[in-house]
Amino acid sequence: MTSKDSILAAIRRHQVPAAPLPELDGPWITYDDPLAAFTASVEAVGGQVARVGNRDELAERLQVLPAWNAAQTICNTVPGVDLGNFDLDACADPHQLEHIDLAVVEGQFAVAENGAVWVTDEHLRHRVVLFIAQHLALVTPADQVVDNLHQAYQRLAWGERGFGVLISGPSKTADIEQSLVIGAHGARSLTVFLLDDAS
Repeated sequence: MTSKDSILAAIRRHQVPAAPLPELDGPWITYDDPLAAFTASVEAVGGQVARVGNRDELAERLQVLPAWNAAQTICNTVPGVDLGNFDLDACADPHQLEHIDLAVVEGQFAVAENGAVWVTDEHLRHRVVLFIAQHLALVTPADQVVDNLHQAYQRLAWGERGFGVLISGPSKTADIEQSLVIGAHGARSLTVFLLDDAS
């Protein structure tokens, strides 16, 4: 008998008894004010939230962001906001995105429990822009903030192919010498704009 066979045989002899799966019908966390809870969650992880009335106000608020004013290359994919100087749809090679300073991307909904925004690639040609940009601004309707992840999962279409990700940020790590580094593996800053009038 080989060592591999003896290890596998030992594993088979020591099976853990089956346990019932947990119930998934709650009660799950809810908030009296999901927008305030979402804002607190985003701020707790180093991001910021701004409430804007419409797309015109969004354009004004974007242009006063420190990341906007410091940026040389800005990619904006939000419909109805005619700002930015890099056309993501015209870019054939995602390697050209390494110089994106700020990406402005639309999210579908947000989760108050963990301060995350659900973003898909439905209108996003290169999804790597979410992770390679120096700074990230996500725009999501204010009336699409759910309380918890269980409500978020109920909104997802599991039978459809595609890409989707819950983004909360900015990126950070404290693995090295227990020193917190912001922007280690992704965006150095995250601003979420909650849009009152998403039409």
